[in-house]
Amino acid sequence: MLALGLALAGLAHQPLLAQESLQRAPEAASGYAEKAGWPARNYMVAAANPLAVDAGYRILKQGGSAIDAAIATQLVLTLAEPQSSGIGGGAFLVHYDGRQTQAFDGRETAPGKADEHLFQRPDGKPLSRTEGIVGGRSVGAPGVLRMLELAHRQHGKLPWKTLFEPAIRLSEDGFAVSRRLHALLAGDAHLRKDPVAAAYFYDRDGQPWPVGHVLKNPELARTLREIAEGGADAFYKGRIARDIAAKVAGHPTNPGLLSAADIAGYRPKVRTPVCSDYRVYTVCGMPPPSSGGIAVAQMLGMFETMDMKALAPANGVPGAQAVHVFSEVGRLAYADRNRYAADTDFVPLPGRGVPSLIDKSYLARRANLVQQRSMGEAPAGTPPGMEVAWGTDNAIETPSTSHVAVVDGYGMGLAMTTTIEDAFGSRQMVGGFMLNNQLTDFSFDSRDADGPVANRVEAGKRPRSAMSPTIVFDKASGKLVLTVGSPGGPAIINYVAKVLVGTLDWGMNVQQAIALPNFGSRNGPTELEAGRFPAATVGELQARGHQVRISDQTSGLHGIERISIHGVPLWFGGADPRREGVAKGE
Repeated sequence: MLALGLALAGLAHQPLLAQESLQRAPEAASGYAEKAGWPARNYMVAAANPLAVDAGYRILKQGGSAIDAAIATQLVLTLAEPQSSGIGGGAFLVHYDGRQTQAFDGRETAPGKADEHLFQRPDGKPLSRTEGIVGGRSVGAPGVLRMLELAHRQHGKLPWKTLFEPAIRLSEDGFAVSRRLHALLAGDAHLRKDPVAAAYFYDRDGQPWPVGHVLKNPELARTLREIAEGGADAFYKGRIARDIAAKVAGHPTNPGLLSAADIAGYRPKVRTPVCSDYRVYTVCGMPPPSSGGIAVAQMLGMFETMDMKALAPANGVPGAQAVHVFSEVGRLAYADRNRYAADTDFVPLPGRGVPSLIDKSYLARRANLVQQRSMGEAPAGTPPGMEVAWGTDNAIETPSTSHVAVVDGYGMGLAMTTTIEDAFGSRQMVGGFMLNNQLTDFSFDSRDADGPVANRVEAGKRPRSAMSPTIVFDKASGKLVLTVGSPGGPAIINYVAKVLVGTLDWGMNVQQAIALPNFGSRNGPTELEAGRFPAATVGELQARGHQVRISDQTSGLHGIERISIHGVPLWFGGADPRREGVAKGE
């Protein structure tokens, strides 16, 4: 590590103005700790848990590639951050190999026996949130391991087996329960209902293990050892797949449809990333079934018509005009997202597809809708060439998620957002890991007066996501200058857009941009992070017609950017002060 004097000025927290929440946060807040950011010369990894970051760092130090480091990091996250991601879930990965950018799709798929009524009662009304999530009904075929294996075949440097060693060792030796994990265990109402999870996460009195308790996971060590030896097939075609299917089918009150055949048939996909120019940069994100790449590109395309530099924050807090513009642009992007985004293997995008939705002329017309008063709820647009209409989506979308950013010594870099959906997923544990509840990212309603919902459940389909792993390049040189992403459910799009504006328009380093208060709109109320905005800003927004909601905005942003100090090029990593992540490199 380079001992460079790079530090953030502290951001003063304002008194809590109100505690209103539009929607329960994917993961509860567990504190805020200022971070200065981390510099390195040659390679770096940033992620949500120090143990996972250390694993990725050690792989880079051994000569591993960015993909190698991401795999090692993900495996330790499965152990040490089980509420957020793991091998029982899925992921999206945007990867740059020094020549081309690829989008790897490891999103879960719906069972072969599933249909659009999966989350509906016999009368057609949607199930409640809890009825949908907890149990076997919500579990999709996990995709992260197949995706990572595919990426490793193309871009790995170290043997597959080597990448499992840190996680296997930690699973056997144990890791100390962190304050965040303890808090989430204490606050979860459903995890204790699964006997396997209850025996692992709680003591005999049903209390969560205290902070610092050394938690060992021999079952996960066994699972990882089998996969290290046998490749992803050991997960998808053998004992582990049968155990997952049995767990799903055997839930006492809410059994699911996922079968061992569904798991064995899972295939990751390599897709064309969503890339668009923004001022002097090219920004690349994830295509459908993620809505993130399109929505972020739409927001940037609208911002490009505006003088965003003039809206730079004062003392680290955006003013009312900045929040207003950002929220109105967000409304327009989310309106299109909620109407059109879905798995394009099943549902076409309107017009010419992605090019229509990020068309500069179309976005300029959308940006003209931003006036001095809030529009409240924005209508979906009519992209060039559109001939299809869809119903409005009502997916639950409260993903419990994690983000990994890596740059290596070979000129490669990546952004990977990885998830099991809700905190602790479906609350079902098997083989030492948690199973996802990803199917609740489908719309619970399947059609409305406007027609079928694009993101309705269909057999083999991948649910829509807001995950927005993003890589930014200098347009003139083609050099990678930033990799960033976040957890946070549908708010992910706003979180990532905030960092892009902060770094590309407002001249902040990535740590400063991450630490900015979270704000924006998902085409509903204007949402502000609790304790971060003065009362005068709230009052001015309300005077402009904004319905303001103040709540914890528990992002988990991680990013790495290319900077220069005294002419020396460096990598600089940032980690969200709202979670326990770090960056590390040399």
